[in-house]
Amino acid sequence: MLHILLVGLVAGFLARLISPGPNNPTGFILTMVLGVVGAFLATFVGQAVGHYSPDQGAGYVTATVGAVIVLFIWNRLVASGRIRDPGAR
Repeated sequence: MLHILLVGLVAGFLARLISPGPNNPTGFILTMVLGVVGAFLATFVGQAVGHYSPDQGAGYVTATVGAVIVLFIWNRLVASGRIRDPGAR
């Protein structure tokens, strides 16, 4: 469990550095959630295409790629007005 949170924190932080923008979720918890969701996305896609076996998970690089994809989706949803930006007042 600690490994998932550590990978999530690192992947979320790197994704926010790679993809800066006004609609980034801010804060320690949202950064970790972004990275964990990205890691789960990368693991799911990697297992679906046969890159990972069922007992393997995503590493730092693929979790970061997954987090960048999740961040891109987040930015599109905020830009379209489907979800509210929690950082906007």
